[in-house]
Amino acid sequence: MRQTLETLSLGASREAVSMACRVLAHRGLADGVLGHISLLVNENALLIRCRGPRERGLAFTEAEDIHLVDLDGNPAADGELDGGYTVPNELPLHTELLRSRPDVRAVVHAHPPHVVAADLAGLPIRPIVGAFDIPGTRLAAGGVPVYPRGVLVRNRRLAKEMVTAMGERPVVVLRGHGLTSAAMTVEQAVLQAISVDNLARLSLQIRAAGGELVDLPESDLVELPDLGGSFNTATAWRHELARLGQGIGQVASAL
Repeated sequence: MRQTLETLSLGASREAVSMACRVLAHRGLADGVLGHISLLVNENALLIRCRGPRERGLAFTEAEDIHLVDLDGNPAADGELDGGYTVPNELPLHTELLRSRPDVRAVVHAHPPHVVAADLAGLPIRPIVGAFDIPGTRLAAGGVPVYPRGVLVRNRRLAKEMVTAMGERPVVVLRGHGLTSAAMTVEQAVLQAISVDNLARLSLQIRAAGGELVDLPESDLVELPDLGGSFNTATAWRHELARLGQGIGQVASAL
């Protein structure tokens, strides 16, 4: 019975990671074949989006693309990397965060063009909005650091540099590259990435319109309520899945 329950749990987790990959792509944060999401399942193993022989990109991720590996990228169960599947080149980006941050179980790595463009334009992620996006405003108010190297984070040395730049923050911008978002769940990690992308997009639009970026006053910030996880995460995630389902339906009807 225990083995059956563990198998069921892994199956549900694979599905959760695959859906998160599709949401990320549907939101425009992981175009093409770039980007990946991981979920720690125990102290020695994680589920991660891998590339296979029929790679089509994150928008088309299925549960079969999510594989169980150890922190060194080796199969953590029989057959996990059979069929030509390989772990991402940037696996250390995930595993170094998971090794060093006990508050993290899920890691998202994405390539949002708005985030890259805003950073290269010298526009940091700032709390420029209020009730428009309360979780995003609070995240920005705490600071979104930048890892200043536009490299492929393909080994532990580079990953440690990124983790150091990130500190204890939930998101770090990777210069000329994208972002890394970390949380206890894949849903929260993706929602954080969406908020940062929205703030970057607004910043670019404001500057393009000739405006100046102004942080939300502290007096307004303290008035923003915490609407709770059931709304900020659960309800927001149901919305993302509904958007995803609608998009899939539109694509299918157009074929």
